[in-house]
Formats: sequence, C-alpha cells, structure tokens
Amino acid sequence: MIKTLRNAWKIPDLRKRLLFTLGMLIVFRLGSHIPVPGIDNEALRQLFEGGSLLGFFDVVSGGALKNFTIFAMSVTPYITASIVINLLTLIIPSWERMIKEGGQEGRKKQMQYTRYATVVLAFLQALAVTLGIRAYLLNPSWPSYLIISLTLAAGTAFLMWLGEKIQENGIGNGISLIIFAGIISRLPMSAWNMIRGVQIGEQNIFTLIAVAVGAVLMIAAVVLIQEGQRRIPVQYSRRVVGRKVYGGQSTHIPMRINQAGVIPVIFASSILMFPQTIANFSQAGWLKRVGEALRMGGWLHTVLYLLFIFGFTYFYTSIQFNPRDISDNLKQQGGFVPGIRPGKPTTDYLSKVLWRLTFVGATFLCALVAIPIFLNSALNIQLGIAGTSLIIMVGVALDTVKQIENQLMMRHYGGFLK
Repeated sequence: MIKTLRNAWKIPDLRKRLLFTLGMLIVFRLGSHIPVPGIDNEALRQLFEGGSLLGFFDVVSGGALKNFTIFAMSVTPYITASIVINLLTLIIPSWERMIKEGGQEGRKKQMQYTRYATVVLAFLQALAVTLGIRAYLLNPSWPSYLIISLTLAAGTAFLMWLGEKIQENGIGNGISLIIFAGIISRLPMSAWNMIRGVQIGEQNIFTLIAVAVGAVLMIAAVVLIQEGQRRIPVQYSRRVVGRKVYGGQSTHIPMRINQAGVIPVIFASSILMFPQTIANFSQAGWLKRVGEALRMGGWLHTVLYLLFIFGFTYFYTSIQFNPRDISDNLKQQGGFVPGIRPGKPTTDYLSKVLWRLTFVGATFLCALVAIPIFLNSALNIQLGIAGTSLIIMVGVALDTVKQIENQLMMRHYGGFLK
C-alpha cells in the first residue's frame, strides 16, 4: 500500500488530480463552518436532538444543517433532481430517445436539465425550511426569508459546481466525495465521545471494543455485498461471412447483488421525514402524536422504514435492470444463455435470478439499517454513524480506489486492488 501510494505520488498528473480533489474538499469543509446570518443557532440545534430523521441529512451535510451554515442543504437537492430526471427519462419517450440516440450530446442535455432542476428544488426546499424555522429567526420577515433561502440555494449550487470540477479535474465522483467528506468529518467527534464515555464510566471498555469489532465486520459485509455479483454465462453463435468467422466467444452478464445501492434508503428516509418535520413545526396535538410515533428508534418507525427500504429496492432495481431488454439484445446479437431458449424463456430466467438477488440485497440493506437502530435504543450505544452512512462511505471509497487503480495500471504500476 505504501509503495503504491509512493508510485501514485510520483506521477505528476495523478498527483495534481489528488491535490485538486483534496483542495476542493477543504473548501467544502471551510464553507460548512460559515453560518447563515439572522439565525438563533443554539435554539435551532435542539431540533436535531433525540434521533430526529433530520439527523440523517445533517450527517450527509457534515453537521452543516444543524449549525445552519451556507452548505446546510448540502447536495440533497442535486440527488433528488438526478433521481427525478432519470425517472422522467424512462417515462417521457422523447427524453429516452434523446439519451439513446444523442450519445454524448444527449447526456449533456440531461445533465443540463438536472442542473436547472437542482437550482429550483434547492430554492423551494430552502424556502420551506426557512419558513419552518421562522421561530428561530432573529428578524422574521419576508426579506429575511428570501435572503436566507437564496443563500442556502446558492450554497447548494456552489457544491454542485464543486462536484463537477472534482469530476473533471480530480479523482472520483465529485458529488459522492462531498457526501463522503461530510460523513467522515463526524467520525473523530463520535469516536471521542465514546472514549469519553468510557473514561467517565458511562460506557464499558468491552462495549467499546465490541463496537469497534462490529464496525469492522459491517464494513467487510458492505464490501462483500456491494462487490458481489452473479455472472450469467452467455454464448454467442458462430457466423461465417465469406472467409471470416464471427462470434463463437463466451462472456457473461454481471448481475450485482445490490444494484440499487443506497437509493432505497434515501427514498425511505425522505418519505418518513415529512410527517415528523411537519410535527416539529406545528402546534397541533394530533400532529405531535404522529411525530412522536414516527420518531427514530420507535417500533412503528422501524417497521415502516424497513418495509419502505425493501419495496424501494425492488422498484429501483427494476428500473436499473430490465430483463426483457437484455434478452432482446442477446437475441438480436446471436447470444444465448446455455440451456435456456432465447426470447421469453431467457427473460423469465433473468427475472427469476434478479428477484432472488434483489431479495438478498434488500434484506442486507434492512439489516444494515436495523442493527445501529437496535444498538442505539436497546443497548444505549450512540454509534454516531448509521448503516446508510456506512454504505455511502464504503461505496465511495471503493469507487475512488478503483479510479486510482486504473490510473496506475495505465502507467504500468501495481495498484491497491490485487
């Protein structure tokens, strides 16, 4: 590992990309400490105590939401806009043709739509949040609402630009690295709180060791599931054209265990966030009772959370991987799965395999989310990081390492992955 890092540092272009990425992440962390003016920050922090679902978005923003800084919205509007645009691409025929037939230009057009949607969603979300916390404003008035909303929307737009610059001139996926930096920035304080709890007698040293071992095992499990795949063998028929023979080679279709990634968890978190958020900003008694019932760690919240994750995993996987399209492409190219007839039998076979793999992936996501909730509530262990954050961290780290690996292999160096 040390030798590989030394070799990577010796490559001027790669060193420049690494330094650029590090510099942009430092800019992000500096901006996460610039507060929005006109906010009573101490009173606002109380909204994030007690395991509120808003805490998930505070983790993604690296604490910027709780402190209500210029990056309080983080890149969540961009993620939402990307999901919405991708879904609309599947629904609107003209957009689908634009992506399939337009090639690089079509993807640029799709990215442009995503940027516009991000700015609009960021402003609307910022305005809603500002109106929701108007009791915590030092000077509640419409000019203040507008200034704060524009400041938050501008912060999100700047982070979107920052992510694109990292993607262009740095290493790794820029938006993912910003989320990664926000999550990992909270780890030192969480670790210190646990150590401090042992020192003052609130936690047992063996509990701390067990948590550390459990974290390592969970990371290993995330890597195993994220990288795990079922390879469906494919054989292509031979075709003789003149004196040349085409086809006849063997390949495979890689079907990942968790094709949906962390998207189902984000969907489920967003849906369950709204009732509790409205309850926090309302004085109605029945809304307060609904918010209390859906508080993180409660049995109703946990059950709904897991059911939504399970359902959204199947839904998003069906969008990402279409067995009928794969079967039709194989049939047109003269390929077939050994032992399976082309056409509908191949579609049914791929659907059956996909259903089983998705069940394993959905069960894993539910377990990864449920274990930290159980430890926080039953054993009174504040881990400081949820299973969702763990998936994001490991996924981004693996993707970045692979990109560095590719850069090194292009220059005939050995990389991280052996």
